Amino acid sequence: MSIKAAKASDRTGEADLHGRPAAKMRRRGACPALAAPMPTGDGLLVRLRPTGGALTLSQFGALARSTAAHGNGILEITARGNLQIRGLRAETVRQLAADIEAAGITVPDGPAIETSPLHGIDPEELSDPAAMEMALRGTLRYLLASPRLAPKLSLVVDGGGSFGLSTLSADIRVVAQSHTDWLVAINGDGETATPVAIGPPKAAISTVGDILSLLADLGQGRRARDIDLTLLRARFPAMDGMQFIPSRAAGVPLAGSHRLEDGKTILGLRPEFGQMRASDLIALLDLANARHATAIRLAPGRGFFLIGLPADTVPAMQIAAAGHGFAAQPGENSEHIAACAGAGACGSAFYETRALARRLIATAPALFDGSLTLHLSGCAKGCAHARPALTLTGSAEGYGLILNGLAADQPDERIAGGRIDFAIERLARAIEDNKGAGESTAACLTRLGATGVSKALRQE
Repeated sequence: MSIKAAKASDRTGEADLHGRPAAKMRRRGACPALAAPMPTGDGLLVRLRPTGGALTLSQFGALARSTAAHGNGILEITARGNLQIRGLRAETVRQLAADIEAAGITVPDGPAIETSPLHGIDPEELSDPAAMEMALRGTLRYLLASPRLAPKLSLVVDGGGSFGLSTLSADIRVVAQSHTDWLVAINGDGETATPVAIGPPKAAISTVGDILSLLADLGQGRRARDIDLTLLRARFPAMDGMQFIPSRAAGVPLAGSHRLEDGKTILGLRPEFGQMRASDLIALLDLANARHATAIRLAPGRGFFLIGLPADTVPAMQIAAAGHGFAAQPGENSEHIAACAGAGACGSAFYETRALARRLIATAPALFDGSLTLHLSGCAKGCAHARPALTLTGSAEGYGLILNGLAADQPDERIAGGRIDFAIERLARAIEDNKGAGESTAACLTRLGATGVSKALRQE
């Protein structure tokens, strides 16, 4: 693992329109890897993905202790199942890197390759995505290291099984079709990506190499969406009309106890809104170790799986986990909220997203029937959620409410800062008053539309 010293901006005299130092502004498209941490409101942020998203309990504990010693003691798990460590400084990034190496945690250079979280232990898996990841990195190491590739280039390797990756969008998707064949598709999730080729591992790896070469030739920062379809068809003439098996989505929430086909039990845990304190994580891991858990698997959906717990210890572990701030049961309302770091943790944010989330769970239960995601974004960048949702963005003037849209969209309604709790309560009441029999919250909001929602919010 190569470690490079992080270089913060030396433009200390510059500021943005809100008077914040330029060093704290986030560059769109940047990826805060260990070699290039990102300045945020609480120091430097590092994002990393251990090989295969897999850690031993001792490795995860070492990472938590290093976070407490060299950062601000807060770790996050992203929507894609990657780790973020906050509150670092330039000199402590090096110390964190040394601790990671000493713990035997391997963080590959180049783009993150996300794999099915239960790879190698899921009896329903069609083929091993971890082996495919290693083959891709070994065969295409020079292409993957190209500085001409976009910093946030995304690759997914989905081996199938109980928790597939169909909801993850990616530049390049490699999806198991059988024990011997893999589908390569680009630019999208399991439903929207464009299939390019199907074949055995060597052919799939060669196809990924061709796509990476196309991206490098297009120029630095280009993504799969920038590849011209005519050029793609000329390179892969068999791509049209291909028959393939789509990625399998998880049929159950991450949090909770899951019994695999071979009888083994795993426990899915979600830190509240994806954020956890190092002290809580260390205490949880000590309990898990005492109950003979053997491994950790990071998972999309801002959580992780505890592997190896005897089935009779799981109920007590769920109770203990809840006491340390981890959702250990399915159906908790926090599952339906995507919240960014918020004010105090990011220099771009205008409000404390997690504090608002907790208030909304308590005061607006009508929003949480599972039919929609509530996206709380401290600014218009939308770091926490890249899909349309019921979104609240922050600005210097207050809040913007967006119906079924992205944080960067124009708000359907603007709400003054001091009226946000009242406005959301009015919205929840309007949903309760207008929802038809069997109608979901999402369907009700769509039917009300911007006009109906605006009318509800303006009523006294």
